[in-house]
Amino acid sequence: MPKNQFQRMMFALITVIITVHAYVFYSLYVVNGSVLMEINGTNSVIDAVNIQGGVYMLGRFCPVWAVVLLEFFLAYTLEVTLGSPLSFKLACKVFDPKGTHPVLFESAIICATVGIMCPSMSFLAAALYYPYYQGFNVLTFLANWIKLVCFNFPFAFFSQLFFIQPLVRTIFKAMFVRERTSKSADYQAA
Repeated sequence: MPKNQFQRMMFALITVIITVHAYVFYSLYVVNGSVLMEINGTNSVIDAVNIQGGVYMLGRFCPVWAVVLLEFFLAYTLEVTLGSPLSFKLACKVFDPKGTHPVLFESAIICATVGIMCPSMSFLAAALYYPYYQGFNVLTFLANWIKLVCFNFPFAFFSQLFFIQPLVRTIFKAMFVRERTSKSADYQAA
């Protein structure tokens, strides 16, 4: 998979682009959809979001595109600085990268990444979507964080393991196939 820093950054970028969209819409539709429709008296989530003027974030309503951009920036920063490096180290503590089948080792990295990123992003989401209308309460914030982790972890685990990461790896391999084929041709010529 990624062989250098540029490739690692591109791999993280592809992952975050797919993941942020999946989680924003998962949160809007699955976690909060029925509440949004009930509050706004609509039959669809997107109509409810449009009627209320966007998604509630940071004490005001923001358009969905602003929510996606902010979460993208936060997720990419966390993935590059915390998620990827720590998940690789955790996987290396359990498995030897050279002696373990690549599918098993990659699955260990995915599981470790979900274990790091899900609580981290849920913490940020608890802060971003905190109901500020009655002031700030630490216990309410912690309860919201735990609730988000409980909602997000199963979705994160299964979507990353069985859908998102296989798709990201396929896209990544297609993007860097020229580099791999040119290097193998150079190696064979030598």
